[in-house]
Amino acid sequence: MALKFQYNKTALQNLRRQLAIREKALPTLKSKEAALRLEVRKIMLELANIKEELEALMEKGHKYNAFWSEFPSIVKVDKVNFYIKNIAGVKVPIFEGINYKLESVSLFNMPSWVRAGIDMFKRVMTLEIRMDITERRLEALAYARKKTTQKVNLYEKIQIPEYSSAIIKIKRYMEDEENLSKSSQKIVKERNRKKEAEL
Repeated sequence: MALKFQYNKTALQNLRRQLAIREKALPTLKSKEAALRLEVRKIMLELANIKEELEALMEKGHKYNAFWSEFPSIVKVDKVNFYIKNIAGVKVPIFEGINYKLESVSLFNMPSWVRAGIDMFKRVMTLEIRMDITERRLEALAYARKKTTQKVNLYEKIQIPEYSSAIIKIKRYMEDEENLSKSSQKIVKERNRKKEAEL
């Protein structure tokens, strides 16, 4: 949508004010975009490491598939601990840990592999929940980065050039008006002088 403006001093002042706001905000937006881009890269790397670790763990536990069907549901996730961190103006969850709840059963009456199964279950659940929280963080930061990039492009490629162009047009128009006014005053003075000379 093209910028609409009037050819007067008030419009010129408003356009200058809007241009100054955008020029002042642009470096901040660019640094925010760079920070978000860097953070997104870090999180993608972290997510790849978690997936790799989870796949390795699942591959290791794959040979115990027959036992998993007999695994009792004695371990439950009690609480997922995370805190909210502000990264470049975006609030995201950061994983801290998990509290597990163990049913009160006698592990001595269970097969010996159950203890190893409990540890394996805890490690798998920790990785899956950590991966889920990291994916949420990635989505939030990627969305914020996309919006910031759009705003940077809007300011840099559209609005700042439009405002600058409009200011130049208004200045030229006002200068032309002033020149025409001066020229017409000179013509009137010249006519008045000729009339006085004739009298």
